[in-house]
Amino acid sequence: MTTDNRLTVLVIEDNRAIQANIADYFTMQGAVVDFALDGRRGAELALQHYYDVIVLDLTLPRLDGLDVCTLLRCKASRHIPILMLTARDSLQHKLDGFSAGTDDYLVKPFDLAELWVRVRVLARRYVQQHHQLALGNISLNRHLHQVCCNSQLIELKPIGFQLLSILLETYPRPVSRSELCSKIWGDEPTESDALRSHLYQLRKILQQHGASVSIETQSGVGFALKAESVT
Repeated sequence: MTTDNRLTVLVIEDNRAIQANIADYFTMQGAVVDFALDGRRGAELALQHYYDVIVLDLTLPRLDGLDVCTLLRCKASRHIPILMLTARDSLQHKLDGFSAGTDDYLVKPFDLAELWVRVRVLARRYVQQHHQLALGNISLNRHLHQVCCNSQLIELKPIGFQLLSILLETYPRPVSRSELCSKIWGDEPTESDALRSHLYQLRKILQQHGASVSIETQSGVGFALKAESVT
């Protein structure tokens, strides 16, 4: 969720009337909503930005909903909750959607209140399941804002906590310098050495506490956690 706890939702739907109805209702509930009119653009937005939930139509131009869902499950760095919308209500169509990786399924026509409730449930379920991250002898709890090494608390500054959280979530995928800066500072201008300094401090703290996890620099690619065996 965003820092002010508002849901961020991507709606991939080629029917403009349905888009407008969802936009009006979700905005009234306090959500931040983005839209895409075709599957390919929707997939691009989902891979480039953070969304709490995606509302995905099954029948779309360029890429259909099943293809979008399959693509996101293969390429996204995290599990993005997906609710699929469709006018097809057969059991086989539902099974195909779940096989592609959708988390929930709603048949058209639908009630906007039900859609909103389902979206909130998916977002809450994801947060509950993913606020705890662990690798080696390191564990991180986003809800409590705590990091432990060998069950002992480690004090990290906010930026260090964000860095470790991002690297744990994306493990083993490396994260580029630009992606890290975007996730931490957004569009705010930052000094060129700011990220390097925070990474240095985080590396130093992990080493001091005997972490079995280290931050590896992959030249020309980015940064990734490396898990070492605990003796």
